[in-house]
Amino acid sequence: MRALTRALVSVTTAAGIAVGGLAAASTATAAPEPAQQRTASAGAVSVLAVNNLGLSTGPAREWQRHLLKYGYNPGKLDGLLGTQSWKAAQDYLNHMGFRAGTVDGIVGPDTIRALQRFLNHEGFHLVVDGVAGAQTKAAFRHYNCGC
Repeated sequence: MRALTRALVSVTTAAGIAVGGLAAASTATAAPEPAQQRTASAGAVSVLAVNNLGLSTGPAREWQRHLLKYGYNPGKLDGLLGTQSWKAAQDYLNHMGFRAGTVDGIVGPDTIRALQRFLNHEGFHLVVDGVAGAQTKAAFRHYNCGC
């Protein structure tokens, strides 16, 4: 495929020069559509390394301490809720019966619903919808810092 593309570009360039300039050798004919579609950044499909759900590092550290207090290892108490912290949280939420689903460290709808159930158990009144909206984030922040 690349050899064909190179040959096409060479022929188009030669034809453009023969006609009177490189203007005739446009980029639209230089690369076929499939080659253009293959380019994608790795960051566009990666999972967030840290997801504090709106918490600053202080309250996030409190959540990590809470998990550690109950025997779940969130990793380093650094106020950055990464994969290890969320694995610990998912394990904790599952153990408590809030159904976080698979313990994978990814903050998806199941984890958010479990967190919402947990926060409701702690006296908040959230809609359990799996969306980390403003009310869920505010309740999570209030739980971890009392502010």
